[in-house]
Amino acid sequence: MAGKFEVYKDKKGEFRFRLKAGNGEIILASEGYKDRAGALNGVESVKKNSDLLARFEKKTSASGKSYFVLKAANHQIIGTSEQYDSDDACDNGIKSVLATAKLAALDDQTA
Repeated sequence: MAGKFEVYKDKKGEFRFRLKAGNGEIILASEGYKDRAGALNGVESVKKNSDLLARFEKKTSASGKSYFVLKAANHQIIGTSEQYDSDDACDNGIKSVLATAKLAALDDQTA
């Protein structure tokens, strides 16, 4: 199964997207957007920026776990990963986004 972007509305009524790997695991999630167009633009931004390793930034959470963010050319965060128990797992998450995002289908659950 290929990866996909899911666009959905959260409990607050905000639009969000998440990128799922071929195994169904969420590998990147967005912030909330006021409208559907914002979330769809976010998906396009991930597709555009996800093949550039320099756009990924690894971070450490307050609890000491590794995670990464994907940034656009203007340095705004367009997606955040889950938190990982190791740096290796975090690196594998980045590799998964690199391999998945460009060709991921769109599953718009708000249309």
